[in-house]
Amino acid sequence: MNILDKITLDKRKEVELRKQLIPVSQLEQSILFERATVSLADNLRNSKSGIIAEHKRRSPSKSVINNTLNVQDVAKGYESAGVCGMSVLTDGKYFGGSLDDLLTARAACNLPLLRKEFIIDEYQILEAKAYGADVILLIAAILTRHEIKQFSEFAKSLNLYVLLEVHNEEELHKSIMPSLDMLGVNNRNLKTFDVSLETSKALSNLIPNDFVKVSESGISNIEAIKELQPYGYQGFLIGENFMKTDNPGESATEFIKTLEG
Repeated sequence: MNILDKITLDKRKEVELRKQLIPVSQLEQSILFERATVSLADNLRNSKSGIIAEHKRRSPSKSVINNTLNVQDVAKGYESAGVCGMSVLTDGKYFGGSLDDLLTARAACNLPLLRKEFIIDEYQILEAKAYGADVILLIAAILTRHEIKQFSEFAKSLNLYVLLEVHNEEELHKSIMPSLDMLGVNNRNLKTFDVSLETSKALSNLIPNDFVKVSESGISNIEAIKELQPYGYQGFLIGENFMKTDNPGESATEFIKTLEG
């Protein structure tokens, strides 16, 4: 069993438990449920840098990245750096995140927030809305075409935006549908954890231009972004690069200045 299968299996158990603890009606009563969402896709289209900066404490491949930072400071730092959006990992077991991180980030900034999670149930999409997310992530590797359609249309009914992540051509072909806003290509092979920007390059021509193209994983320098921009990528998800520093906001500020300079 690879790491992705393991995470998904654990996630199904976790979601069943959460459903018993917090009923849907309670989520729908959240004050944030009525909040107007902000389009990350629009921000990316209108940006020179296209940076989506991540809050990530640890990962299965790198163990601890940064456990000492306060989510509030990170969110404020990213916002003042001028990023297009912020990705917040809410998985606890493998990434050390939580829905409270999303709530804290929401209170601290006005950026579009992406709930970075392994979504396998509509319940998690309701959670995303109730905790202040603007965008959800759907991972093609763990979903059927029917589930991608069901979850993305459900997200749309809640005025949430959808970023769908693929790793290869097969996943891309089963995923393309009008209820998505952004198509992300993950350069990391989730089975081996190897990273290659060639994945983004190879798939770029197969992604219709109706979608904002986002490249994820392995983007640790400005050269990587400059290399991918000619392939039509407008969004770049950067996690570890900023989070492994003492001040992710400052790190993002420098990065964007150099990139746009």
